[in-house]
Amino acid sequence: MKSLFRNPVFCKLFIAAFASQLGTVVGNMAFAYYLVDRFSERPSLATTAELMYSLPTLAVFWIVGVVADRFDRKHIAAYSDWIRAGLTLLLLVFVHYDLIVLCFLVLFLRSSISKFFGPAEMGLLQGSIGHDQYVQASGLNQIVMGMFMLFGMSLGATAYHFVGIEGAIIADGASFLISGLLLAWGDFPENARMPNGKNRIRELRFSHLITDFWQGLRYITGNRLLLVLISGFLFFGIVNGVFAVLPIFAMKYKLSPDNYVVYSSMITVFLGIGFLLGSILGPRLIARFTRTPVLITGLFVASLLIGGLGYAGQVEVYLVIILLAGIAIAPINIVLGSWMPELVPARNMGRVNALIDPVIMLGHSMALGIVALAFPAWISVTWLHYILGLCTVAVSFFYLFSLPSLVRKLEVQSAAEREASHSEPA
Repeated sequence: MKSLFRNPVFCKLFIAAFASQLGTVVGNMAFAYYLVDRFSERPSLATTAELMYSLPTLAVFWIVGVVADRFDRKHIAAYSDWIRAGLTLLLLVFVHYDLIVLCFLVLFLRSSISKFFGPAEMGLLQGSIGHDQYVQASGLNQIVMGMFMLFGMSLGATAYHFVGIEGAIIADGASFLISGLLLAWGDFPENARMPNGKNRIRELRFSHLITDFWQGLRYITGNRLLLVLISGFLFFGIVNGVFAVLPIFAMKYKLSPDNYVVYSSMITVFLGIGFLLGSILGPRLIARFTRTPVLITGLFVASLLIGGLGYAGQVEVYLVIILLAGIAIAPINIVLGSWMPELVPARNMGRVNALIDPVIMLGHSMALGIVALAFPAWISVTWLHYILGLCTVAVSFFYLFSLPSLVRKLEVQSAAEREASHSEPA
């Protein structure tokens, strides 16, 4: 981990990504509190705001990866921050005058622009650190995620309480400006910024976007190991979708109807602590046992724990199990986050990374739709946990029967390529 922070390029990239994420978390949470407080008689507005954060994924996923692979990733990430800072100023004006429809429009646009940041940032990261540092970098990202899970809601509530919605929005915009400046000052390698050479925006045609998008799809379908890994993300989307509402339902309709608000917040805290502990443990497990067994075992253990959540009859037991689930889930994320940069060449990283989000979103939307239709008429809270556990164990067995042989095949192929390169005459 220390070697990562000795790299000044990585430091600027890490702090920029942290600042960008911090601004998003604080601003979004403060805005949620503002909607609930200012429009308490219209709770649907808070749900609408959540849609404004998620729907842009389906609107722009086909273009963000192509842009990240065709143009300067440093400029894409920096301008993504700066454009969001400008939109945040508009949001400040609309909030001041209670123009709620225009607020939602700005939230949609801002979320759409944010989708360009991720693939560009991943490409810059891939080209700025060594292959042996991918696991450490992924573990560090999981630690940051755990911190946001722990303190994100509190930071949003604190900002809204002490500086109000307008002060929180100003802090949100400032974080984007800082992130953009750090990226602009970063001295990233040329191959990380433009792995496919220089391209000009005025030369871009719609047909180029479509062609590049289909090339990305063909690359994924042509790489069996990559296809198997990404196929599992559909189930991860289902898990994420159900978990978006499951803790609240578990407390409201089963464990603590009178104090469900407090305990639902505590679930996030315990899950965040589990993520932090698992993020520290994950790189050590991967170094000791390699990625495949850590991924498969982690999914299997997580499935048992999620099923155990449905069996839990007390709040205290539920919180302990959710902490253990966080510890089991974090190494899974580290495996996947560190494996992608190794499997995907720099010239295709943007397109591949951008295609993961819609797969997850598909599973997420399917799960929420099923829960909305089936709960509580046909499925109880307990059975929601059991079904979620079954989905997780299904992914575990899917990877168990498909990954080991594909990994061995890749290792044999890589060894043959290395041997061939060494045997070539100088």
